[in-house]
Amino acid sequence: MKVAIIGGTGFVGGHLTDALLAAGHEVSLLVRAGSESRVRQSEQIRTSTGDISSTDALKSAMDGCAAVIYNVGILREFPGRGITFEETQYRGLVRTVEAARQLGIKRLLLMSANGVKQPGTPYQETKFRAEEHARQSGLDVTVLRPSVIFGDPEGKMEFATQLFNDMVRPPIPAVSFFSGRSPHKGAVVMSPVHIDDVASAFVAALENDNTIGKTFALGGPEVLSWGSMIRRIGEATGRTKWLLPMPIWIMRIGATLFDWLPFFPVTRGQLTMLEEGNTADPEILKQLIGRDPQDFSVDALGYLNQ
Repeated sequence: MKVAIIGGTGFVGGHLTDALLAAGHEVSLLVRAGSESRVRQSEQIRTSTGDISSTDALKSAMDGCAAVIYNVGILREFPGRGITFEETQYRGLVRTVEAARQLGIKRLLLMSANGVKQPGTPYQETKFRAEEHARQSGLDVTVLRPSVIFGDPEGKMEFATQLFNDMVRPPIPAVSFFSGRSPHKGAVVMSPVHIDDVASAFVAALENDNTIGKTFALGGPEVLSWGSMIRRIGEATGRTKWLLPMPIWIMRIGATLFDWLPFFPVTRGQLTMLEEGNTADPEILKQLIGRDPQDFSVDALGYLNQ
């Protein structure tokens, strides 16, 4: 099957490309001008230059395809540069749906995120609205909602690499976030999911018409606290870290004052989502890909030593 990926040059998009090619599919990518070097296995891929602001550019990338994967998302807005949740996570999806309709493409897979809702943070709301627009589009839609994704970034940025760089590598105690008054009762918890399992989930959904009209929460086999993940990364990289418990409400004060500054490490929306947690039943992913999902283990985090 010929598949277009909108958002195929980043961490997740590169692994999606690899998984689709390995499964025998053809891949077409929409690539921003200047990002050509980020394309994986470029000799096997058709590329079109443009971005999600142009329906014509989207149609060029999607022309001749039987399915499209919308995999565009950001963790932080930079409105002065035109980078907003509204544009990347909602408006781009709306244009992609319109381009698919014009080209007669029926199959759409949407990369969403675990915990999206309305009302919610701007990140959550735009992801949720994109889901709703996709479901009401008349296309054959499957929505996938991963928890935090980890795995070899191959030169890009991902969850565990960022934690290592920001909290484990520096020779100071690492912060362990918690909500409420007690670090024991208010621990932040997540279900880290391996990128290879997420990519396999997309391929499995694409190839199985029984997934049409369904939403899948994708989580790894362990529910881990923030502190446990820091310790696991420390173990994988040969570092022993002291943990400094940090109530989220203190960080929220700082974010309220300074999260408009690009260098401030966290936004108010990110803290809200952190406090809510990010877990998913691993059986959903296991049934979709037909194998046990990978642990957030020392062996699986070996790429952090590269």
